[in-house]
Amino acid sequence: MEIDLYSVVNVLGLSGIAVFAVSGALDAARQKMDILGFMLIGCATGLGGGTLRDLLLGNTPVYWVREPVYVAISLSAAVLTYFVVPYIASRTRSLLWMDAIGMALFSVTGAQIALSSGASLLIAACMGVMTASFGGIIRDVLCGSDLVLSSRELYVSASLAGASTYLMLEWLAVPEGMALIGGFLAALVLRGGAILFGWNLPAYHRD
Repeated sequence: MEIDLYSVVNVLGLSGIAVFAVSGALDAARQKMDILGFMLIGCATGLGGGTLRDLLLGNTPVYWVREPVYVAISLSAAVLTYFVVPYIASRTRSLLWMDAIGMALFSVTGAQIALSSGASLLIAACMGVMTASFGGIIRDVLCGSDLVLSSRELYVSASLAGASTYLMLEWLAVPEGMALIGGFLAALVLRGGAILFGWNLPAYHRD
């Protein structure tokens, strides 16, 4: 069965923005912000990584200025979270999993968009990681939380694995929709293992 690439990228991109916006709103809940704080943190988290990617690639105006539906998705996800969050038992756990799903989605869509813009494989992989991580960095800084990137558990490595898996499958001429899904699963499995089992790379130790 043929998979329409535009539809797959659209669904993954919109899903990534919504999920990352939810993760931002969950962090806003931990900081006891009002609904406007939820909306601000949700939009910054959902849109931040793609904004950096587009600026570095010279794709201006950036994607959410060209297509405001992305802003609407972020705002809607943040507002919905504001009303639902009192019923969530473990907000920290939920934040980790929302962040993991968003990271996996943005790792492959960021790489795909860079590749379709004419970037090399190396730059596409870098853009996948930047798209996946920058929104979370903004969220953590604005909320005064510990940076997720500073934890020993796999994060950047999982994002790089997802972007690289997508690019490798693309290079092997696997149908692009399947390559995107394969990269997403690779990133999510590694990050999920890090959350559940503490998977990590050896840390630097100075003698």
